Parts: sequence; C-alpha cells; structure tokens
Amino acid sequence: MLVVEVGFKLDKDYSFYYYDKLLKDNGLLNDYNVVTHDIYYTNKDLNNMIENEMKCSCIRLRSCNDKDYVVQNNICNEINNKRVKKLFLKLFEHKIAKFGYKKVFDTIKCDHHYSKDGMNSKIQLQEIKEIGNLVYYDNKDYYEYDLDKQRELLIDDLNSCGFDFKYDDLGLDKLRTLYYKKEMFSKNQNG
Repeated sequence: MLVVEVGFKLDKDYSFYYYDKLLKDNGLLNDYNVVTHDIYYTNKDLNNMIENEMKCSCIRLRSCNDKDYVVQNNICNEINNKRVKKLFLKLFEHKIAKFGYKKVFDTIKCDHHYSKDGMNSKIQLQEIKEIGNLVYYDNKDYYEYDLDKQRELLIDDLNSCGFDFKYDDLGLDKLRTLYYKKEMFSKNQNG
C-alpha cells in the first residue's frame, strides 16, 4: 500500500498571518509548533530516484526544538545508535563515514500543525529553509484508495479549508529540490 502525501508550495509568506488566518477562519486550530533540524546521510547515488527512494536511502538524524538528535531510518547495520547528542555529532559522522556515508542534506524547518474536531490527521504549514513555504497533508482514512483517488480527496480536504488547489497541480519534492538545486515536482511527496 502506497500512501499519498501532498506538499504544495505556497505563494505567500507564512509569517504566521495569511495562512494561519485562512485555516483558523475555516475552523482549524494551531495545536503544535516545532523547529526541526534534519540531517540526511547516504552511501548511495541518489540520481534519478523519486522522493521516497531518496528518503529511504538515507539515515536521518532529527532534532526537534534544538534537542539531541534521534536516529531515524537507520539503514546501516553497524550503527546501533538511537540518539546522538549534539556534542557528539562529528563523532557520529566520523563513525558512519567508515561505511561510506556522507552528509547529503541539512535542513531546518518551522512546522505548524492545524486540525479541528473530527479530523484524525493534521494540515502542516512548513517554512523550509532554502525552499520556502509549503502545506503538507495526508489522511489515513484514504489509504485504502488508489493513488489518484487519495490525491483528489486530499486536495478536496485542503480546498474545504480555504485553499484553491487543482487536481493537476503538482507538489514540490523537498529532497529532490535540494539535491538538484532546482524545484522538482511530482504528484506524491511520499512516492
């Protein structure tokens, strides 16, 4: 089963006003805010990969609100770390370099989550350094549908919250955009 997540680039600065007001005017509450620092390492060639393949080809370290890093997607059997203290980041990088891993992405984002009663998923407004402002959304209630139907339902949900996306609008792939140093688009930011 493949899950569809849409991630549309927004044309206005987030600045906690326009899109915050748009969502609040449509009954959503901002119930979570976090600054996330992700660092991705790989020992693979990422050329010609789709977004999800890139993501799955990398070890990701994640720090939320400037805390220590949590190791996510540990694809290196020789590494048994679950956490990496910020103080020991260089030591961790030296350790994984022995297995051919190098840093490929270093991203910081401010993430703002919105929801309302009856929703079991969140609309995320993300301010991503070096990329811009995006809205991300997926909904587990739609996972049973085929990819095109999931995407249509997600867009319908976003539009019911004040956005104006078309079914043929493409979403921005964050990792591919960072890798190729130009905006890269697809129909599924999880695909």
